[in-house]
Amino acid sequence: MIKVYSKPACAQCNATYLALDKAGVTYEVFDVTKDENAMNRVIELGFFQAPVVEAGERSWSGFRPDLIQKVAAEVPILSTPQNTFVNA
Repeated sequence: MIKVYSKPACAQCNATYLALDKAGVTYEVFDVTKDENAMNRVIELGFFQAPVVEAGERSWSGFRPDLIQKVAAEVPILSTPQNTFVNA
């Protein structure tokens, strides 16, 4: 499962959701302003800017359509993604 660590009113976060949705990728969203464990994970990964996307061994910060396309090519495509927002 792909994890997106996000925060409210974040344009790059919203662009990331849209790109993942368009690619048909399922993901889970964690709000770092409400979830201390999520914030700690982002820091563990070495990032300080939202969004942070964690996809298996790959992780990145910011809106990265190039990496979203790579991830989309590696995961099964769902006709209707069932995305989960945790503490959103």
